[in-house]
Amino acid sequence: MVRVAVALVNELTPGERRGRPYAPPPDLAGVTTGGMRAVYPSQRDVTEAEARELAGVAERLREVFTAAADGDIDTAAVRVNALLEETRARPMLERHDGEPWHLHFHGPGGTMAGDWAASCATGLAVVLGSEFHDRLGVCTAPHCDRVYVDVSRNGTRRFCSTACQNRVKTAAFRARGRAE
Repeated sequence: MVRVAVALVNELTPGERRGRPYAPPPDLAGVTTGGMRAVYPSQRDVTEAEARELAGVAERLREVFTAAADGDIDTAAVRVNALLEETRARPMLERHDGEPWHLHFHGPGGTMAGDWAASCATGLAVVLGSEFHDRLGVCTAPHCDRVYVDVSRNGTRRFCSTACQNRVKTAAFRARGRAE
């Protein structure tokens, strides 16, 4: 669920990505479907209306990542609690589409965006309510504000991608060369 939150925020919110301005492309449905399939390959196609609704969810999820990256866990928790309350998230075992029993965090009859908001909020709540609350982050590379969840063993990730990590390392290398 947290990886879906990362995908939604990074694909559907404007800002900066890898040193360049980023705006979600006009084909929100396509980029949303692609981002979600990167985590859940069997995700059905997202409609344009669902993608617009998910973009609103992504803006709210970004607030959680930003607060957590700033060390403001209280604000992050308040934002997650608001989503949990609004979506009435609750755990429920379900079995569908030939899959084994698995947890869902929304009730029947919700919207696709509402159901994913509940699931993402629940995943973020689990992280924030644990000793791993510092694993939610915003890229520290210049001119990049994409988010990530640090699943490394030592918990020292600072970048959204290896591309941003390499940009920072290359810039530092060049700066050292100029200084010499």
